[in-house]
Amino acid sequence: MTKPPAASHIVDVSIEIKCTPGRVLKAFFDHDALGAWWQVRNSVTTPRALGAYAIEWEPTDFRDDVLGRLGGTLRGTVMQYDAARGFFVADVFHLPPDSEPIGPMALEVTLTPVAAADGSTVPDADQSVHVRIQQMGFEEGPRWRRYYDLVRGGWERALRSLKMLLEK
Repeated sequence: MTKPPAASHIVDVSIEIKCTPGRVLKAFFDHDALGAWWQVRNSVTTPRALGAYAIEWEPTDFRDDVLGRLGGTLRGTVMQYDAARGFFVADVFHLPPDSEPIGPMALEVTLTPVAAADGSTVPDADQSVHVRIQQMGFEEGPRWRRYYDLVRGGWERALRSLKMLLEK
């Protein structure tokens, strides 16, 4: 039996966004939306089982002491896709511009509609969704620890950006 990864080896961030689950999910697969909230340069994303999920960012001008320049490519395979509940990407690797790949990992995006205060269903215009991102996978070493230190903050900033985009 394998031991689950330690909490520091899992990114688990969430945010509530006032919009429909469908709009949130589209923002993870639409190239223009990915560019707006996640600063993606290129993307190939296929919202279906066994679809590609590849995101590329511009390499940064600065260098991290452990990982080198940041940016690069994140790629994996969509294993599960539910238009109302989210998606799961397996075999995820981050390929930094100047160093060896980091992976494999998994990425899960879960969408949960938020009920009105009285528990009733709310019209689409007033709907909110709880967005939860979990990224996991780990090998012992300084590169992995540094990667997770950076990606946790990156996901928090990206989710705030996603919220601003979808709520405007």
